[in-house]
Amino acid sequence: MAFPFITAEQRLAEKRRSSGVILGPAGVGKTTLLKTADAVSTLFVDMEDGDLAVRDWPCDTVRPRTWPECRDLACYIGGPNPALRDDQSYSQAHYDQVCAEYGDPALLDKYSLIFVDSITVAGRLCLQWAKGQPQAYSEKTGKPDNRGAYGLHGGELIAWLTQWQHIRSKDVWLVGILDEKLDDFNRKVFSPQIDGAKASLELPGILDQVISMIVLKDDNGNPYRAFVCQHLNPWGYPAKDRSGRLDLVEEPHLGRLIAKITAPCAQQHTGESS
Repeated sequence: MAFPFITAEQRLAEKRRSSGVILGPAGVGKTTLLKTADAVSTLFVDMEDGDLAVRDWPCDTVRPRTWPECRDLACYIGGPNPALRDDQSYSQAHYDQVCAEYGDPALLDKYSLIFVDSITVAGRLCLQWAKGQPQAYSEKTGKPDNRGAYGLHGGELIAWLTQWQHIRSKDVWLVGILDEKLDDFNRKVFSPQIDGAKASLELPGILDQVISMIVLKDDNGNPYRAFVCQHLNPWGYPAKDRSGRLDLVEEPHLGRLIAKITAPCAQQHTGESS
């Protein structure tokens, strides 16, 4: 089969989509960002059972409670990865299995935004599952092997995040807790709260956008919530803007953030002027 080539005109005409993670301290209002998106076209993936702040928001919800359920949902929404073997998660065989269980994937057509709350809980579910797998036990002694468990956990979580990132037809946003610690020089260091170091370190390289949702102060000392969107920021918060469209600080409104990232490209003409 010939490898398909996509012309510049076709690529520029494609509908843009966004994917990213929003990190913030507990209680800053990450889940409430749901209320800034369109309820009808949003699917809320509620892993925390922490939807008290959005109980009155009329969006559809799904509540995975185990790691296999998290994998199945990501496969069902994201579709099969043709590069994988049938015995691997997110393969064609896996996709066929979840479609048989969940129903016709056309049911997902109504959703343009998938909101996953949260990556922190997903990491805990993944680690709990990993600790029960054969790789988490020593072949010689049969005793638990934390290195094996964390190695399996890291690979599983990265594959799961990559599956969300590869969804081209929908906006996919995850939220998670932002940890604050002090380094050896008593300086503040911020990082995603995810069990295991591997996924936390590789997260910025997987998703297009990394946003820190934090509380800043204006010139009069009044606090306000904000999105920090660029890697070079004076506070040291984790951030990345692959779209190149976001300012250093944006208002904490997910709907407007997505609209800014996915606005149509301006057509550029090359060639010498006469």
